[in-house]
Amino acid sequence: MKPPPFDYHAPRDLGSALSALAEAGTDGKVLAGGQSLIPMLNMRLAAPGHLIDINRLAGLDTVTAGPDGVRVGALARHSRVERSAEVAAAQPLLRQALRQVAHPVIRNRGTVVGSLVHADPAAELPAVLALLGGSVRLARAGERERDVAAGEFFTGPLESAAEPGDLAVSAFFPASPPRSGTAFRELARRHGDYALAGVAAVVSLGEAGEVVRARVACIGVGAVPIVVDVTSAGRPGDWAAAARAVQDRVEPEDDIHATAGYRRHLVGVLAERALGEAAREAADA
Repeated sequence: MKPPPFDYHAPRDLGSALSALAEAGTDGKVLAGGQSLIPMLNMRLAAPGHLIDINRLAGLDTVTAGPDGVRVGALARHSRVERSAEVAAAQPLLRQALRQVAHPVIRNRGTVVGSLVHADPAAELPAVLALLGGSVRLARAGERERDVAAGEFFTGPLESAAEPGDLAVSAFFPASPPRSGTAFRELARRHGDYALAGVAAVVSLGEAGEVVRARVACIGVGAVPIVVDVTSAGRPGDWAAAARAVQDRVEPEDDIHATAGYRRHLVGVLAERALGEAAREAADA
C-alpha cells in the first residue's frame, strides 16, 4: 500500500520546523525515525496533510548522562542509547528496556523520543519514563520550551500531552537512588512483537537490606503505562504479595492474542520476577 498524498517539509533549523508545525496545525505530523508513522501512513491509518521531517535539524541527536540521569534528544536512535556505557551506568533500566524493543534494524532507525510521543500502551519506553518519574520537553513557535511530567504526558492509547504545533525536543530519565536495582521483563508471542504484558521494576534498599522503595510500571494491561507502588508489600526474597497488588491495579482487556485473565496472571508473574531481579541487583550495588 502507499500513503495518502501530503506536503513534505524538510526544515534546516528548529525555528523553521516549529513554524511549519504551527502552520500545519492539526494537519501536521513529525517524521523522526518513522518506524511507527510510516507503517501507519502506508496502511492509511494516518493521513496528515503535512509531513515535517526533522532529521536535518542540528543538535537534536544529543545524549547526555550524568549523576542526575539521562537526557535524550529527539533524534537519538534506540541503538545509540542502548549501546551507551554512560547511559547504562546512569540509568540501567533504559538499556534493559531497549533490548526488548522490536529488532535491531528497527532500533537502528527508531528514536526514543518518537516512541514516547507515539504513546503506545504496549511499548516499553513510556513505561520506563513513567516509572522513573521522567519528563518530555516540548517546544512551540513563539513560546518557551516546557517540561511535561510523565504522569501528565500519557493521556490515552496513542495519545499524549503534545498538542498540534508542539515538537518534543528531548526526554529526561532520572537516575535511581543509591542501593537501587532495576529490571524489565516481558512476554511476547514472537521475539520482536509487542508484548502481551510487560513489567519494569525499580527497588531501593536501606542499609540493613530492608525495602525502602519498590515500584513497577506495567505495559499491555491498560490505556497508559500503569505505575504501582508496592513498597509496603515488598519483602526481600518474597515478592508474591507485591505481585498480587500489581494484579489488582491493572485493567487488561480481551483481544485476539490473549484474554484479560491471562494478561492479569502474566503481569503478576512478571512483576514477581522483575522485583526479585531488581532487589538482587540493589543488594549487590
